Amino acid sequence: MSAELSSVQRRARIHAALGDPARLAIVDTLTLGDASPGEIARALDLPTNLVAHHVKVLQDAGVLVRTRSEGDRRRTYLRLEPDALASLTPPPLRDVPRVVFVCTHNSARSQLAAALWADRADIPAASAGTQPAERVHPRAVAVARRHGLIIDATGTAHVADVVTDADLVVAVCDNAHEDLTAGVRPRLHWSVPAPADTDAAFEAAFADLATRVDRLAPAVHSVPPQRKHQTGTPSS
Repeated sequence: MSAELSSVQRRARIHAALGDPARLAIVDTLTLGDASPGEIARALDLPTNLVAHHVKVLQDAGVLVRTRSEGDRRRTYLRLEPDALASLTPPPLRDVPRVVFVCTHNSARSQLAAALWADRADIPAASAGTQPAERVHPRAVAVARRHGLIIDATGTAHVADVVTDADLVVAVCDNAHEDLTAGVRPRLHWSVPAPADTDAAFEAAFADLATRVDRLAPAVHSVPPQRKHQTGTPSS
């Protein structure tokens, strides 16, 4: 079988999987962030057995994959395969004055995500942790430097001191997503694995976050200047 025919057949299989309204709604839910099957069932008001059926069809078509939670090992999360998103346009997120990336210790993933965002998007960004460490992980500082980005090694913070109601909160680890059940609630969740203490693991986490930032940035729109003036929202 030629590579061209194989590619056409794979694309046809993906389109067939997306031909059901419920499956397309599941993909829309996962376009910008990961979710568990139960979270999808609640968001779309669908029976869990029906969600399980649609998830299997999408998984068999190569549209999504399952990953085990690093927090509650009984839970699994669904994420879209990046190359299956080429023909999908994420729904826009409007009136976002700032993006805040959150992980547990605010020492690696959230710091890298905020640095990537500041480099690639115009909307302001910050980072925070649910249990912030005293310092940023040295390998996070190093991997950022290798890619031309700067992270303040002492710049960790708690979510309570950073996040406001207007922020778009992105939880970049499973524990933060599961911990933030009241008060601050992430609007998006990225199930990025905790990097092992090796340069290769931090490079992999950086690459994962870079792909996700590049996917999210075009879908986020800031508050229009005239509305900022009317509502008193700071312009920077």
